[in-house]
Amino acid sequence: MINATATQGLRNQTDLTEFILLGINDVPELQIFFFSVFLLIYTVTISGNLLIVVLIACDQHLHTPMYFFLGNLSCLETFYSTTILPRMITAFLTGDRTIPIWGCFLQYYFFGSLVGSECYLLAAMSYDRFLAICKPLHYSVLMNNTLCVQLIMTSCFSCFLLNSITTYLMSRLSFCGPHTLDHFFCDFTPVIMLACEDTRRMELMAFSLSSLIALVPFLLTLISYSFIISTILRIPSTTGRQKAFSTCSSHLTVVTVFYGTLVIVYMIPKNDTLKELNKVFSVFYTVLTPIVNPIVYCLRNRDVKEALNKLTSQLCNFFRDAWILS
Repeated sequence: MINATATQGLRNQTDLTEFILLGINDVPELQIFFFSVFLLIYTVTISGNLLIVVLIACDQHLHTPMYFFLGNLSCLETFYSTTILPRMITAFLTGDRTIPIWGCFLQYYFFGSLVGSECYLLAAMSYDRFLAICKPLHYSVLMNNTLCVQLIMTSCFSCFLLNSITTYLMSRLSFCGPHTLDHFFCDFTPVIMLACEDTRRMELMAFSLSSLIALVPFLLTLISYSFIISTILRIPSTTGRQKAFSTCSSHLTVVTVFYGTLVIVYMIPKNDTLKELNKVFSVFYTVLTPIVNPIVYCLRNRDVKEALNKLTSQLCNFFRDAWILS
């Protein structure tokens, strides 16, 4: 005969259909402020990344492998910002912090897959810069359109496939209460902490898969830049070194910000003292990193700035002619 405690535990496990995301809503008086700030961030992120995609699509001078990868990077950051920010913004506005369990798993799946795809895309961009600087005579042959498409497709397919395994294992866990996630989105560690069963094997499996998704492309990026820096330092003239470095400085900035925040978030010990600090850096990693890409490339990249000036001039002429004709 089933005792009362077991029956209650079974009922809790059966009835658990949603999580509550505590997020950063601890101060109710600041919800409107947070709503305004994150809505502005999301608007700038989407607008800036879409602007880069439009510039690359419209300007023939930007139809090169480097800008093809940059356009795909902007698309990825647009998508993965959308998996996090709209839900946060809605919670700030309405105060509703619940998320269905299936919605939580779906958010984790797309966010993890897109971030993993970005890791490999950044590695592909570093390989592109390696060929351009270290093997310039063979660049056009080695980095052709077919290879660019293959790199993009392979990285996305691999990351979505690998993360589907982790998400499936997570969905098979039993959650019997409490159902409060001390985070602002459904990340792996906060979710499995709520499981009412031993998760050590799953954590080991997830660590192995995460190493394939994040550690491997990080090492590839590190190797590429070690060769790049070594080649640049061997250039005899200061002007030549500056010119070579300028071709990869924007990408290096994006890589540093992305992996820097990623390492801090997942390497900080998960204790109560550092929990709030971890959430702060998670905001940098998930919310602010996607806004760095358009800012860095629009401010530091001469080709993108020239394309932006050209597009602005064309739009001004179009509206001027339309006003004259009317």
